[in-house]
Amino acid sequence: MFETLKNAFKNKEIRTKIFIILGLLVIFRLGSWIPVPGIDVSAFSSQVSGQTFLELLSGVTGGALSNGAILALGVSPYITAEIVVQLLTMAIPSWEKLSQQGEEGRKKLQKYAKILTLILATAQAIGIVVSFSNNGALNSNLFFGIEWLTGTVVVITLVAGALFTMWLGEKITETGIANGLSLLIFVGILSTAGTAIFNSIAGAVTGNIDQLWQLLAFLVALIIIFSMIVLMDGAERKVPVQYAKQIRGRKLYGGQSTYIPIKVLGTGVLPIIFAMSLLSFPQIIMSIFWPNSAAATWYNQNLGAGSWAYSIVVGLLILFFAYFTAYMSFKPDDISRQIQSNGGFIPGIRPGKTTAEYLNRINKRIVFFGACFLAFLTIVPTLIFKAIGDTGLVSAFSATGMIIIVSVALEIDKQLQAQLLMKNYKGFLK
Repeated sequence: MFETLKNAFKNKEIRTKIFIILGLLVIFRLGSWIPVPGIDVSAFSSQVSGQTFLELLSGVTGGALSNGAILALGVSPYITAEIVVQLLTMAIPSWEKLSQQGEEGRKKLQKYAKILTLILATAQAIGIVVSFSNNGALNSNLFFGIEWLTGTVVVITLVAGALFTMWLGEKITETGIANGLSLLIFVGILSTAGTAIFNSIAGAVTGNIDQLWQLLAFLVALIIIFSMIVLMDGAERKVPVQYAKQIRGRKLYGGQSTYIPIKVLGTGVLPIIFAMSLLSFPQIIMSIFWPNSAAATWYNQNLGAGSWAYSIVVGLLILFFAYFTAYMSFKPDDISRQIQSNGGFIPGIRPGKTTAEYLNRINKRIVFFGACFLAFLTIVPTLIFKAIGDTGLVSAFSATGMIIIVSVALEIDKQLQAQLLMKNYKGFLK
């Protein structure tokens, strides 16, 4: 990857894109530290630290929520809106047709997702203001002591911050080097993890031997898990395809062998993000509106993040969303028609419907194996980290965060290699 970055910086156009992305990320990190006018940062931070899920959400945003910053909501509303829109494309026939209309249909669905993002961001901002205002997290002195005016300013600022984060993600995606939302989450997680590692090292330096051994054990486990993720990310099933020889005019075409690569983790981290976002919705509502109620306490203990029931339900939802994502992205009928139209066939399998059924059967098995691996990484590392010791690293390096870090890093490497290959190819043609 370092060699790829070195070669990328040698190309002026790619180097410019990288600097644009770095500039947008700097803006994102600045927005994660600038406090919202009308918020008492210390009181706001203490409220977040008392709620397990809000701490997890703050970690994904790079501490923006704990800082009471203008980008405190992060990409959460937009991701939730994307999930809802994708689910509705299966339930609403007109939306399903839009998803099949190429770029124009995708733009219309994207518009619906943005409208839903505005609605969800407004609801979350109002919920935060209503909940935290009862605990002294709002400072009305900046607005002449008028509480409703303070709350209105905070809501507008948080909603504007969520929409601005969405815009940053889109601009990063337009560069063609990385997915904007994934990269923003990636930077937020790295920021939180870097702070946790620094604090742990500082504690070890001051003479805390137990914390030093916990840090070393944690880093060893982290390296092993990262290695597993990298290994599985490159795993794929190669389905052989043979193309028959064809005579066109006086030339002979075809007769070559190739294969269809079906990746084990072709769905990426989307099933994990979808599953955890869906399961965390009740916890968000309870943490905001009824933080100290009996129902919230029971939910946090039995179905909250870190509980056994939570791990089991997350695993089942990952399996469901893995199949759902695969269904949306992998089209065996289209692949079968394309192979047949080009005079190709899978050895031992009849062209047409039989080929589509064969590809669909293989894809289901691979998706199941990939989903089980994602569920394993979501559940087991968390238990291992807790057994090692309760350090700040445990909350900083969640299973989802680790997969996102590795997947985004590998995806950036692939995108840069593709861009370099394209530039070299154009240079060869010239």
